[in-house]
Amino acid sequence: MPSAFPDPNQYAAFLFDMDGTILSSTASAERVWGAWAERHGLDPVRFLPTMHGKRGIDTIRQLGLPGIDPVAESDKITKAEIDDVDGVVAIPGAAEFLAALPPERWAIVTSSTKPLALRRLGAAGLPVPRFMVTGDDVTIGKPNPQCYILGAEVLGVRSADCLVFEDVEAGVQAGEAAGASVLVITAAGHKQDLGNRPSIENYTTISPEIAGDGLMSIVPRRQIIG
Repeated sequence: MPSAFPDPNQYAAFLFDMDGTILSSTASAERVWGAWAERHGLDPVRFLPTMHGKRGIDTIRQLGLPGIDPVAESDKITKAEIDDVDGVVAIPGAAEFLAALPPERWAIVTSSTKPLALRRLGAAGLPVPRFMVTGDDVTIGKPNPQCYILGAEVLGVRSADCLVFEDVEAGVQAGEAAGASVLVITAAGHKQDLGNRPSIENYTTISPEIAGDGLMSIVPRRQIIG
């Protein structure tokens, strides 16, 4: 458990990033993006850490490569990622944690397109939530807070009353800019300095607790002996 959670420690809803947060897709994403980077003369070692957590189209636009159509290239990459889900698995404990939440109180907020999100959730054996915001639903992606503001809106709550689960800097910045509290999941092993923000490796040591007024918090998972 982290030494302390952000205040307040009760929340109206939970908003989950997907890749690296409830499922691991790093190997697949880096195979596809690494091959793309090499084709365009980029050093994959330097490039790959910069693309996690962002919409593909935003990543490509920011590179400013001459003669490149960001929309067309992003579509090609998405197709390749949909075709390659080898090694996509759930973060330990994520399935159980999500199953314990009221379905109207959580959403996935991902930079992936909806087809890719559905493909990876299926590959990881995770549920498709009642509410999901994808990269298709926003005009600008993380670290802009638009996605998390929209995620809160579809749940009928304020983003300031939400806890965001994230794994990389772009997503953390988006959650905080939306006014939400943020908990960092470190299972994906991204080498990013996210400061002293509360963090846990995975979901195996925590459980959600729902109060009588519907507000949710995180508590240590009870150990079952028998």
